Amino acid sequence: MAISTSDIAQLRAKTGAGMLDCKKALDESAGDMEKAIDTLRKKGIAKAAKRAGKVAAEGTVASYIHAGGKIGVLVEINCETDFVAKNDGFTSIVEDIALHIAAAAPQCVSRDEVSAEMIEKEKDVYRAQLEAQGKPAEMIEKIITGKMDKFYSEICLLEQSFIKDEDKTIEQLLTEKTGEIGEKISIRRFARFELGEGIEKEEKSFAKEVEEQIA
Repeated sequence: MAISTSDIAQLRAKTGAGMLDCKKALDESAGDMEKAIDTLRKKGIAKAAKRAGKVAAEGTVASYIHAGGKIGVLVEINCETDFVAKNDGFTSIVEDIALHIAAAAPQCVSRDEVSAEMIEKEKDVYRAQLEAQGKPAEMIEKIITGKMDKFYSEICLLEQSFIKDEDKTIEQLLTEKTGEIGEKISIRRFARFELGEGIEKEEKSFAKEVEEQIA
């Protein structure tokens, strides 16, 4: 059955969940409002949405070292109270996210942090590629929008697929865990270091290596 805008708005008012989450819940429940509410509650979305406006200023700064000291991560993850910050459930989330950052190498937390310069550079590259392929002008901008969404999903931490469950993004993971723990959880910032990154390493030929060994 078709889901009306008013149904979505009503469900949103009752749960505080986002429009897309409400529409999906109504679709899954064939328009049954109570079943849709239960669906959102089971996913932790309803409870999480109600906490979206809360201030999360507690939490922890965690570190993670990977690959025998070749990759290091520092990440600040916030919650609402010091009590939750010391909770095993919260600690587990922090460890998972630090591990994910080490493996997936995001460049920023969200697309809001991507510079206008980088965005325009990517769009220019895509536009040139599409023009070279002979795509009509009226289609190019629509295609670019889709390509930019993919670009953001590759570099923005919140939009990346979680390495332990690729069916959900990091943002969806936070929403789920916020519902489970009962406090807003957010990622404020991170830094990722990879040994030798940015250093131009001299490439030696096999012959040169042999010469050095026998010298």
